[in-house]
Amino acid sequence: MAAAVDDRAWALLQLVFDQERCDGNTFLRRLAAHHQRLGLGTMACRPEKISRWKKGRSRPDRRATIAMADMLGVPLDQVHALDWPHWLRLALRDDRALLASPWTPSGTVQALELVGGSADMERREFVITSGTLAALLASWAAASPATAVLSSNRRPLINDHTPRLIEDRLATLRHLDDQIGSGQTYALACAERRMITHTLQNTAYSATTGRRLFAAAAEASRISGWCAVDSGHPAQAQRHYLAALRSAGSAADPVITANTLGFWAMLRYSTGDPEGALQLIDAAHRHAARTDSPRMTAVLHARASRAHARAGNTLASQRAEHAMFDTYERAGPPDDEPACVYWINRDELHGWAATNALDLRDPRRALTHHAAISNAHQTGTHDQPPPRTAALRHTREADAHLALGDIDAAVHTANQAVRTLGTVASARGTRLLTGLKNKLAVHETPMVRGFLESYEERSGTA
Repeated sequence: MAAAVDDRAWALLQLVFDQERCDGNTFLRRLAAHHQRLGLGTMACRPEKISRWKKGRSRPDRRATIAMADMLGVPLDQVHALDWPHWLRLALRDDRALLASPWTPSGTVQALELVGGSADMERREFVITSGTLAALLASWAAASPATAVLSSNRRPLINDHTPRLIEDRLATLRHLDDQIGSGQTYALACAERRMITHTLQNTAYSATTGRRLFAAAAEASRISGWCAVDSGHPAQAQRHYLAALRSAGSAADPVITANTLGFWAMLRYSTGDPEGALQLIDAAHRHAARTDSPRMTAVLHARASRAHARAGNTLASQRAEHAMFDTYERAGPPDDEPACVYWINRDELHGWAATNALDLRDPRRALTHHAAISNAHQTGTHDQPPPRTAALRHTREADAHLALGDIDAAVHTANQAVRTLGTVASARGTRLLTGLKNKLAVHETPMVRGFLESYEERSGTA
């Protein structure tokens, strides 16, 4: 644990130095001068002080913290809420804009401009604590929706045809991600977000058109966040989801809001915070109730079941699963529901239930859900899933066979996973397959050796 804190302090301090265009010693001298100007007395500025802060051997004392926060423009209440070194991220102007900009349309546009794109932002850690999450959700409730922007000589007036075209492009992006994976789709979604942001800044529109533009910006950010998750960049995904939530507030759109919160919840439980995930899901349910969409509500029950399973709470997970299946029974044709939940079907529900069972160490129950998916496909009841979805299911099914000691079935299903994933760009799918490969490698059988050789050939590691 100490090493992680050391790395974080080192990285955040270095980012602050880079932003302030100085080295550690110059920063310390500036801090000492500011310390004195504030009437806090003299502060020693020996070079080893910075070294100790970076290495986690010590932290700034109370007066040095007050001086540093004041010099960097970070409110003291946020310093106390986040603690050292986390509050330093609010000294980074881009991160501060995302976290602290007003929840107004102009604040949303500022957040959309700064959400990411540079290599530095891609590498930077971005942690939102449970307390900060609660504050963000409270801010959403008070967000100001978009109003009309009047036409002028410099701002051409647009009508609802523009947001309709953008919405069609976003629908295509969602389906493109299904087929080619997140690797290439991420860049396209970020480009869409930038284009929509430019439109918001440089055109005039009615309140209705403005809200549709902000809804589109939210969905572009949500797609970017999902692609970042699937590509193995959770910190960047949080930035996109926060920008999406701000945009959904400006759009006053319950569908976009519920969907964004549901995807953000997935990120939270996947990165070890099931409690934060449930906080997001509770908020999402309040908005989903206004959508009249059984599929949206079913997927939120699914997210809750996953969060409870990750927390090891079997009863709560199974209650949420039952609610998920019961709610889905009321779903009509996909065209009768919001476009963003087109992908929700009974196979997805069984897939989530199977993964819950694996997390809760019940591989036999997991296989019953995988069997339900297979039976539906064999009878022609359901269409074949996209490649990444099928590969993830095969990988988890192989994991269940392996947990029950059926090595041959595990290898057979693992081979299906490798073939199905193919060239789809998904770091998440590759990570799960690599974990399965490592588990199989301890079993010295001809089938396992054949699988390992085939895996290495396909992955180019032979």
